[in-house]
Amino acid sequence: MAKFVVKLTDEERALLQKIVSSGKGAVRKLLHGQILLHADASIGVGRTDEEIMDALNVSRSTIFRVRQRFVEESFETALQPRPLPRRPSKVKIPDDAEKQLIALVCSDPPSGQCRWTLHLLAERLVELGCVDRVSHETVRQALKKMTSSPGK
Repeated sequence: MAKFVVKLTDEERALLQKIVSSGKGAVRKLLHGQILLHADASIGVGRTDEEIMDALNVSRSTIFRVRQRFVEESFETALQPRPLPRRPSKVKIPDDAEKQLIALVCSDPPSGQCRWTLHLLAERLVELGCVDRVSHETVRQALKKMTSSPGK
Protein backbone atom coordinates (compact mmCIF):
# COMPACT_ATOMS: atom_id res chain seq x y z
CA MET A 1 0.00 0.00 0.00
CA ALA A 2 1.29 3.44 -0.93
CA LYS A 3 2.27 5.74 1.90
CA PHE A 4 0.82 8.78 0.12
CA VAL A 5 -2.72 8.17 -1.13
CA VAL A 6 -3.81 10.35 -4.04
CA LYS A 7 -7.48 11.41 -3.99
CA LEU A 8 -8.40 13.71 -6.86
CA THR A 9 -11.49 15.88 -6.95
CA ASP A 10 -13.76 15.70 -10.00
CA GLU A 11 -12.40 19.05 -11.17
CA GLU A 12 -8.76 17.94 -10.82
CA ARG A 13 -9.46 14.65 -12.60
CA ALA A 14 -11.17 16.44 -15.50
CA LEU A 15 -8.28 18.90 -15.82
CA LEU A 16 -5.71 16.07 -15.80
CA GLN A 17 -7.61 14.11 -18.43
CA LYS A 18 -7.74 17.21 -20.63
CA ILE A 19 -4.00 17.85 -20.20
CA VAL A 20 -3.02 14.22 -20.81
CA SER A 21 -5.36 13.69 -23.77
CA SER A 22 -4.16 16.83 -25.57
CA GLY A 23 -0.60 15.50 -25.47
CA LYS A 24 0.79 19.02 -25.66
CA GLY A 25 3.04 20.53 -23.07
CA ALA A 26 6.11 19.60 -21.12
CA VAL A 27 6.77 15.86 -21.15
CA ARG A 28 7.33 15.68 -17.41
CA LYS A 29 4.09 17.52 -16.72
CA LEU A 30 2.20 15.05 -18.91
CA LEU A 31 3.92 12.14 -17.18
CA HIS A 32 3.15 13.49 -13.71
CA GLY A 33 -0.47 13.95 -14.78
CA GLN A 34 -0.63 10.34 -15.95
CA ILE A 35 0.88 9.16 -12.67
CA LEU A 36 -1.73 11.11 -10.69
CA LEU A 37 -4.56 9.71 -12.81
CA HIS A 38 -3.32 6.14 -12.37
CA ALA A 39 -2.77 6.62 -8.64
CA ASP A 40 -6.18 8.23 -8.03
CA ALA A 41 -7.93 6.40 -5.19
CA SER A 42 -11.04 8.57 -5.02
CA ILE A 43 -13.06 6.33 -7.39
CA GLY A 44 -11.65 3.05 -6.14
CA VAL A 45 -8.45 1.67 -4.78
CA GLY A 46 -6.13 3.18 -7.39
CA ARG A 47 -3.28 1.34 -9.02
CA THR A 48 -0.25 0.10 -7.17
CA ASP A 49 3.18 1.56 -7.80
CA GLU A 50 4.18 -1.62 -9.66
CA GLU A 51 1.19 -1.33 -12.01
CA ILE A 52 1.98 2.33 -12.66
CA MET A 53 5.63 1.46 -13.26
CA ASP A 54 4.66 -1.12 -15.87
CA ALA A 55 2.03 1.07 -17.53
CA LEU A 56 4.09 4.27 -17.79
CA ASN A 57 7.65 2.92 -17.75
CA VAL A 58 8.78 5.18 -14.88
CA SER A 59 10.77 4.48 -11.75
CA ARG A 60 9.28 3.86 -8.34
CA SER A 61 11.02 6.95 -6.96
CA THR A 62 9.33 9.19 -9.54
CA ILE A 63 5.94 7.81 -8.58
CA PHE A 64 6.74 8.25 -4.89
CA ARG A 65 7.84 11.89 -5.38
CA VAL A 66 4.73 12.78 -7.39
CA ARG A 67 2.45 11.20 -4.78
CA GLN A 68 4.34 12.89 -1.95
CA ARG A 69 4.23 16.33 -3.56
CA PHE A 70 0.49 15.95 -4.22
CA VAL A 71 -0.27 15.02 -0.61
CA GLU A 72 2.19 17.31 1.17
CA GLU A 73 2.15 20.35 -1.10
CA SER A 74 -0.58 20.72 -3.72
CA PHE A 75 -2.05 19.54 -6.99
CA GLU A 76 -0.21 22.23 -9.00
CA THR A 77 3.21 21.48 -7.52
CA ALA A 78 2.77 17.76 -8.14
CA LEU A 79 2.32 18.48 -11.85
CA GLN A 80 5.35 20.74 -12.13
CA PRO A 81 8.75 19.05 -11.91
CA ARG A 82 11.17 20.64 -9.50
CA PRO A 83 13.60 23.00 -11.17
CA LEU A 84 17.08 21.61 -11.60
CA PRO A 85 19.76 23.13 -9.37
CA ARG A 86 22.03 25.68 -10.98
CA ARG A 87 25.28 24.36 -12.32
CA PRO A 88 28.29 25.67 -10.47
CA SER A 89 30.43 28.15 -12.32
CA LYS A 90 33.68 26.90 -13.73
CA VAL A 91 36.55 26.85 -11.28
CA LYS A 92 39.43 28.95 -12.46
CA ILE A 93 42.95 29.27 -11.19
CA PRO A 94 43.79 32.80 -9.99
CA ASP A 95 46.32 34.77 -12.08
CA ASP A 96 49.15 34.51 -9.55
CA ALA A 97 48.62 30.75 -9.23
CA GLU A 98 48.52 30.46 -13.02
CA LYS A 99 51.89 32.20 -13.26
CA GLN A 100 53.24 29.76 -10.67
CA LEU A 101 51.78 26.87 -12.69
CA ILE A 102 53.59 28.06 -15.85
CA ALA A 103 56.84 28.34 -13.90
CA LEU A 104 56.36 24.80 -12.58
CA VAL A 105 55.69 23.37 -16.02
CA CYS A 106 58.83 25.02 -17.39
CA SER A 107 60.97 23.79 -14.49
CA ASP A 108 62.50 20.37 -14.07
CA PRO A 109 60.16 17.67 -12.76
CA PRO A 110 60.58 16.33 -9.23
CA SER A 111 63.31 13.76 -8.65
CA GLY A 112 62.24 10.30 -9.66
CA GLN A 113 59.86 11.65 -12.33
CA CYS A 114 60.68 12.05 -16.01
CA ARG A 115 57.99 14.71 -16.55
CA TRP A 116 55.29 16.70 -14.80
CA THR A 117 51.88 15.05 -14.64
CA LEU A 118 48.66 16.94 -14.08
CA HIS A 119 48.29 15.30 -10.67
CA LEU A 120 51.81 16.31 -9.66
CA LEU A 121 51.20 19.88 -10.81
CA ALA A 122 47.94 20.08 -8.85
CA GLU A 123 49.61 18.71 -5.70
CA ARG A 124 52.53 21.13 -6.02
CA LEU A 125 50.23 24.14 -6.39
CA VAL A 126 48.54 23.17 -3.14
CA GLU A 127 51.88 22.55 -1.40
CA LEU A 128 53.13 25.98 -2.46
CA GLY A 129 50.00 27.58 -1.04
CA CYS A 130 48.88 29.10 -4.35
CA VAL A 131 45.43 27.56 -3.96
CA ASP A 132 43.60 25.72 -1.17
CA ARG A 133 42.68 22.84 -3.44
CA VAL A 134 42.65 22.20 -7.16
CA SER A 135 41.85 19.22 -9.35
CA HIS A 136 44.01 17.89 -12.13
CA GLU A 137 41.23 18.74 -14.59
CA THR A 138 41.36 22.42 -13.62
CA VAL A 139 45.12 22.34 -14.15
CA ARG A 140 44.60 20.74 -17.56
CA GLN A 141 42.11 23.40 -18.61
CA ALA A 142 44.43 26.19 -17.43
CA LEU A 143 47.30 24.73 -19.43
CA LYS A 144 45.13 24.13 -22.49
CA LYS A 145 43.98 27.74 -22.71
CA MET A 146 47.51 29.04 -23.02
CA THR A 147 48.13 30.22 -26.55
CA SER A 148 51.87 30.56 -26.47
CA SER A 149 53.63 29.04 -29.43
CA PRO A 150 56.98 27.31 -28.84
CA GLY A 151 58.50 28.90 -31.94
CA LYS A 152 58.35 32.49 -30.68
